[in-house]
Amino acid sequence: MELKKSVSVIIPNYNGSRLLQQYLPFTLEAVNTANIVYEIIIVDDCSTDDSVNFIHENYPEINLVVNSKNEGFSYSCNRGIELARYELILLLNTDVKLTSNYFEHQWKYFSRWDTFGVMGCIKDMDSEHIQDAARLPKTNGFKLKTDCFYYTHDDKDRLYTLYLSGANALIHAGKLKEIGGFCELFSPFYCEDMELSLRAWRLKWNCYYEHKAVCMHEFSARKKNDRKTKWDKILYFRNNFFMHALHLKNWALAGWYLQITFIDLLPRLIAGQFWIWKSYTALIKSRNDIKTYKLKIEDLMEQKDTRVTIFNVVKRIRTSIKNKKAIRFKS
Repeated sequence: MELKKSVSVIIPNYNGSRLLQQYLPFTLEAVNTANIVYEIIIVDDCSTDDSVNFIHENYPEINLVVNSKNEGFSYSCNRGIELARYELILLLNTDVKLTSNYFEHQWKYFSRWDTFGVMGCIKDMDSEHIQDAARLPKTNGFKLKTDCFYYTHDDKDRLYTLYLSGANALIHAGKLKEIGGFCELFSPFYCEDMELSLRAWRLKWNCYYEHKAVCMHEFSARKKNDRKTKWDKILYFRNNFFMHALHLKNWALAGWYLQITFIDLLPRLIAGQFWIWKSYTALIKSRNDIKTYKLKIEDLMEQKDTRVTIFNVVKRIRTSIKNKKAIRFKS
């Protein structure tokens, strides 16, 4: 029999009244079906709809935190993480629908001391199309990328994932608090879940994927990519730059700066994609904040006596599936 854990469910919300009405009942069904001690913390990020009134009127038992101004995903999650009282923390998006047995296959991962967290399979709301599975990483020069998604049907396989999706990540609360939660440099959103997981990997903590833990997501990643605005692109590249600047050092960091200058920046400027300049200058302007966060990471690594690099992480994950019958796909 698997040892069950108590869970704090943290849901960041911004103008998600409709989504809460639709999907919060399924979250409650999942935690009640699991028969565990739990709490639900909703952090409202200064919504302009009736989210706050809806929660007050319909779910008075929920711990509702309201930000005084719009701060973004990382800040909102961190407020919930600070308040969480239980052994595990489930980070959950408002547009995610949990299946009733969502937790059943995840307890086993937390019997290991080195588990940071586990994420489940994310499918479309109205089909069996898989949006998200385990993420297989690769490097392109000094740049870290997601190669593809992958999963297996073998119950004995423990699959690593490069990072836990912020949409449905079940994480060891003590480790998440020790690591400092999300890096708020990434507000309002993009890349913060990858950076968090990289920190965990570099501290010798593992991130897993469980194919039998299924949830549904209202909006597919594919549709989101189709409608990215210039603002989205600026944010995405800025945060991707931040992530690399935080986790590369010495010759690798110098090589990466050369690579993004000649491969990302100059070609786009020549092509008239001047928005990239805002991403690049944001990186330069944030160098002191990046240095501060980087020192915190290095201090934690020194305490844990680890020198793991992102290249070690990539090698470990890719090596782990060599003898597995993995199904790979692009979303």
